[in-house]
Amino acid sequence: MFAAVVDAGTFAAASEVLGMSPPGVSRAIARLEKKLKIRLFNRTTRSVSLTEEGRRFYEQVMPHLAGLEEAAAAAAGGASAVRGKLRINLDPVIYLTILGQRLDAFMDAHPDLEIEFIARDHLGDLVMDGFDLALRFGEPKASTLIARKLLDTAVVTVAAPSYIAHWGRPAKPEDLASKKHRCLEFRNPETGKPFSWEFHRKRKRIAIDTRGRLTVNDPSALFNACLAGSGVAQMLLLGAEHLIADGRLINLFPDWADERYPLFAYYPSRHLLPAKTRAFLDFVIELTDGK
Repeated sequence: MFAAVVDAGTFAAASEVLGMSPPGVSRAIARLEKKLKIRLFNRTTRSVSLTEEGRRFYEQVMPHLAGLEEAAAAAAGGASAVRGKLRINLDPVIYLTILGQRLDAFMDAHPDLEIEFIARDHLGDLVMDGFDLALRFGEPKASTLIARKLLDTAVVTVAAPSYIAHWGRPAKPEDLASKKHRCLEFRNPETGKPFSWEFHRKRKRIAIDTRGRLTVNDPSALFNACLAGSGVAQMLLLGAEHLIADGRLINLFPDWADERYPLFAYYPSRHLLPAKTRAFLDFVIELTDGK
């Protein structure tokens, strides 16, 4: 009943799913709260929401409930079946750089699985938002979630040949602070401000104030603007590598290639991970192995 209320959002909606009366559901939750000696929900006349204690309890108990469901399915002959709906909080750049057409083979291998990608620029609350898994770039913050590093990718500074033909090629990173060059800024969703431009080479690290006039918050917009010759951009090598190899983008400072940006997978618990989540996580690990 507790899980049904979390999923449905209200006692009334949960009662319909469970085939009970709303007062019956409410009384059952009250008994659970009394037994646990904590308040699980903040209640209003229109909705309920998890308290901080309730959220922690949900994170701890849901993997066990999922494990019970899988055990029941196994007993009925559906052992290790990958089925149902998998909701994934996805960093927008990941589909472009890692998944792409390779996702088709995974979907073909699991015909009973439905996947929903929700592209977001932040991690948010995985449990409260109803996600099974999250794939995010950047260093993890303190959380009850399990964070598994999948890879580190270099940060490269690139420009299109058309930009270099018009504005010239900067000889060193410091040249980008000059008004002679146009830099494309990418907004940091955590701060609301553009990412700072840094250059790393062994133990040396420099920061450049680029003062770009064009700022975007979508990876596709950054790629397209850079390819169109609108400016110099800093982006992940994981996404730019094939464009550099094809000559569509030029790596301006290959000697300053030591800055790294990690990719992490997040999930509620390492124990009793649902088969659908484990299958997709293994798929992504295989794709990122060696990158």
